[in-house]
Amino acid sequence: MEGGLQQRHVVFVVFPDALVLDLSGPLAAFELSCETSEGAAPPYRLTVASVAGGLVRTSSGLELMSQPLSGVGEVDTLVVVGGPGVHLAACEPRLLAWISDRARGIRRVCSVCTGAFVLAAAGLLGGRRVVTHWGSCRLLQDRYPDLTVSPDAIYEHDGPVWTSAGVTAGIDLALALIEDDRGHAEAIRVAKRLVVYLKRGGGQTQFSVPLALQAADDGGFEALHSWISDHLDQDLRVETLAERVSMSPRTFARLYAARTGRTPAKVVEELRLDAARRALEETRQSIKEIAVRCGFADEERMRRAFRRRLGVNPQDYRGKFGSIEAGGVAR
Repeated sequence: MEGGLQQRHVVFVVFPDALVLDLSGPLAAFELSCETSEGAAPPYRLTVASVAGGLVRTSSGLELMSQPLSGVGEVDTLVVVGGPGVHLAACEPRLLAWISDRARGIRRVCSVCTGAFVLAAAGLLGGRRVVTHWGSCRLLQDRYPDLTVSPDAIYEHDGPVWTSAGVTAGIDLALALIEDDRGHAEAIRVAKRLVVYLKRGGGQTQFSVPLALQAADDGGFEALHSWISDHLDQDLRVETLAERVSMSPRTFARLYAARTGRTPAKVVEELRLDAARRALEETRQSIKEIAVRCGFADEERMRRAFRRRLGVNPQDYRGKFGSIEAGGVAR
């Protein structure tokens, strides 16, 4: 929490072919948190830095002016961005040496999206729980088997190291860092200024179940998934779904698993859980009403699904992730 007028130096590390949004989103969050300084020194000093300094060409072609790392001085929070050029950056000896040498004196070391590969290459993530863009989680885990990579989390906080998922999750990370420094009210204020609908917590998933199904599906079951989502409160056993697509239950179950990588029963539960999560976040409905509407039949079945898949019960999930507008909901 904020403990006086200490100004914190936040340094963003960029490199050729970095992704602009990985920088601009978190940078804007910290910038907006400086609005409340009211004539006093702002709470943050912000620097964009690179190995050699000068203009750095991003993946979009936009060039950014940066300071050389050798001249940034004392650092409170280091944020390494991601982007298509991250794997070359992770092999840049001067960058890795600077990060490794300076890390001991830095209060927080962070990465946005695939920036985690740079921190891992610098030896800062060993044995820690981390996250990166969902499309790179397996590569990060395979390349650095001593890490525990969270495939779904928005961001992870393990000791002095903070890592975030892809692109816009960098804003969530910045809001969490601001909350850590200046309190919940300030983080919410900045979220509103950014017109972010909800300040997401680190434990929320990077993407919805329907989006994951679209990525896995070869085009044969889109209509079925849409129908399931509209009929979550109905009998959705394999026999029902097979009849819907005019197949025998055995053929349907085999073909569905081959195409989506999931069993029908697992997908039905994931879709019900996804719908229940959104209802807890966005509505005032009671947990009992949500359980029935989403096809869990009763509260206890929904509680078991939440504990098994998310590690929390529905009431705790709502308390952590529910929107301010949905406050005062029935239990």
